[in-house]
Amino acid sequence: MRVHRLGLVEYVPTWDYQQELMDATLAVKTHNRLAETTGAAPAPTPNHLLLCQHPHTYTLGKSGKPEHLLLNDAALEVHGASFHRINRGGDITYHGPGQLVGYPILDLDNFRPDIHWYLRTLEEAVIRTLAEYGLRAGRIAGLTGVWLDWEEGAPNPRKICALGVKCSRWVTLHGFALNVNPDLRYFGHIVPCGITDKAVTSLAQELENGASVSVADVQERLVPHLLELLGATEVRA
Repeated sequence: MRVHRLGLVEYVPTWDYQQELMDATLAVKTHNRLAETTGAAPAPTPNHLLLCQHPHTYTLGKSGKPEHLLLNDAALEVHGASFHRINRGGDITYHGPGQLVGYPILDLDNFRPDIHWYLRTLEEAVIRTLAEYGLRAGRIAGLTGVWLDWEEGAPNPRKICALGVKCSRWVTLHGFALNVNPDLRYFGHIVPCGITDKAVTSLAQELENGASVSVADVQERLVPHLLELLGATEVRA
């Protein structure tokens, strides 16, 4: 897997870059399908992981409700935020500085062609990363993502990582957004993921005494977990 550490980057160019990488992988798969008919050797398909942060951005998935954005155009400008309708699954979410965003562009035929397994694998990589900071995270049935106080009957379930993906011919797009130390007030301007009765949190907010933690540190802890779960090795971009 080629790992691209992009830093703080604008949302739209990064979305375009994801699509470019996906299209290139799909082109290889088309070539390989034709090669099968001629007996030619297939070419390996690449796997990429983009890691970044974005300026203040709201994105709405294809099944999301526009009314879950609680700001009009003028208010978006006041808050220095942009808004984009995109082609992933899920509802509305926020991206901003202090949030680790991961976009795996993988050919799941290289791993396991099962979108549910893929989502659980992303969640597990985040769960293992948070455990390194002493946080016990988990899943809530029917709600994609990673949560704290996630057990049934817990009084205050809090979402710390959102997921939203798209898959075409087993090539993935979009990914996960892990709250490390973002300004959580920006989540107050949306109905996060369309969920009205649960809170959003961050790693920094959950650590004792508000201990500081950097996105770069979390990033480098997460990559080995994801590689191990996928059975992949890293190639630096």
